[in-house]
Amino acid sequence: MRIKRNRRFHAEVASSALSDIMFFLLLFFLIISTLANPNVINLMLPKAEAKETTNKQYISLSVTEDKHYFVDKNEVPFDELEAKLLEKLGTQKEQTIVVRIPYNLQVQDLVDLLQIGVRNKLKFVIATAKS
Repeated sequence: MRIKRNRRFHAEVASSALSDIMFFLLLFFLIISTLANPNVINLMLPKAEAKETTNKQYISLSVTEDKHYFVDKNEVPFDELEAKLLEKLGTQKEQTIVVRIPYNLQVQDLVDLLQIGVRNKLKFVIATAKS
């Protein structure tokens, strides 16, 4: 009786480098996703106990500690802020404006911003940090 040897070619895929490639892709996308954040103006927000978030589209109004005003990352002087917000809203008056103001700014600065909303019947929400 003759014994046949199995000399067939078995195709293999070298997968040792695939895990390294996947790791670098993961790092790349994590870094890019942090850059795509619409709230890139770094502020120390006040803390709150409430855990409610908004899922609607909103306009971001940020104020820095040295009182520079930003509407969706575009710097706007305070005297042009009301016109810029109304221009940005257009006919969608029920759209929310998220106010991002540092915790150590004076209350009067916040009141000045909220008076713009009261005059134009806009919906303002104050952003806070999760505690």
